[in-house]
Amino acid sequence: MTTDICIPESLRRSKEHSDEMLEWLRGKGKTIIVIHDNPDPDCLASAMALRHLLAMKLSKDAVITFSGMIGRSENIAMAKELEITLIPLDMVDLDEVSAVCMLDTQPGTGNNSLPPGCRVDIVIDHHPPREASMACRWVDIRDDYGVTATILYEYLVAQNITIGTKLATALFYAIKSETQDLGREANRPDRDAYLRLFPVANKLILYEITHPKLPVEYFLAIHNGLENTMIYGKLLVVNLMAICFPEMVAEVADYLIRLEGVETVLSMGHYNDEVILSLRTTSSLLNAGETIRSLVAGKGMAGGHGTMAGGKLDHVPFTPAALEEAEAFLTKGLLRELSMGDVTPARLIKPR
Repeated sequence: MTTDICIPESLRRSKEHSDEMLEWLRGKGKTIIVIHDNPDPDCLASAMALRHLLAMKLSKDAVITFSGMIGRSENIAMAKELEITLIPLDMVDLDEVSAVCMLDTQPGTGNNSLPPGCRVDIVIDHHPPREASMACRWVDIRDDYGVTATILYEYLVAQNITIGTKLATALFYAIKSETQDLGREANRPDRDAYLRLFPVANKLILYEITHPKLPVEYFLAIHNGLENTMIYGKLLVVNLMAICFPEMVAEVADYLIRLEGVETVLSMGHYNDEVILSLRTTSSLLNAGETIRSLVAGKGMAGGHGTMAGGKLDHVPFTPAALEEAEAFLTKGLLRELSMGDVTPARLIKPR
């Protein structure tokens, strides 16, 4: 895919920012790209794109680092099929690093494992800006974009860099999955990128990514979640209890928001002494990001957008009492945020 087109007005910001960023990185030593824990398609594709940009413009071989795990089958297939090389962050000697680039996450958000106090030079993200990000050298935060990968796509276009089939496939899938095929929080730049990338994306690889074989644990988690789902009018709360991989929480939230009569879903699951949270809403009156930050204030970390958000409660032991207490605390807080008052809950699946 070539990008020998006139750069439209919408790409001027990408051209200016990428020019400045590349000039600053020129001549720097080891560069790492930090993505958020338990990486998803958006940060994986964004990292691929930035690594390609630095290789083509600066002959620099940046290292993509991550923490946590890739557990969701689609994400495992994406990393495998597109041959994305990832290095655990704890295997990187940060004293040898000259430049730190952070993608699809920001300092202090709690969803990346860069040690506190470690310098971050470049932040590129589509989530609302955090105060700590403003201290970084180069910051490109566009919370009106649906996908971080769209920003990196625009960098490549603005710099007139060829986008090969695998990279086009990664970027397209990131936009497809993050925006639910442009139906969720997609803006004009996301739509433009989606339509331009689709003809070049490898359709066979896309099929392999979107239709992976699923482990038995996936179906057990779905079963357990449905049995632990409570409906409070237009609010649905699902407790997956113990989960094998954190991404399961968001996947179930996306699944259950489709339930007829439901406008907001809070999904939770216990993983590594934390309660992982995912909030989804179709209500125009609710900002999911602001709501979940209010819910976990003082007890964890959270962030997100208007219709989707995620977070966690820290230091929660895996006991029935602790999980029931966490669910009750979160449900009460969310009912308060929704101004719903006392609502008699109903089980999604009634016990036999």
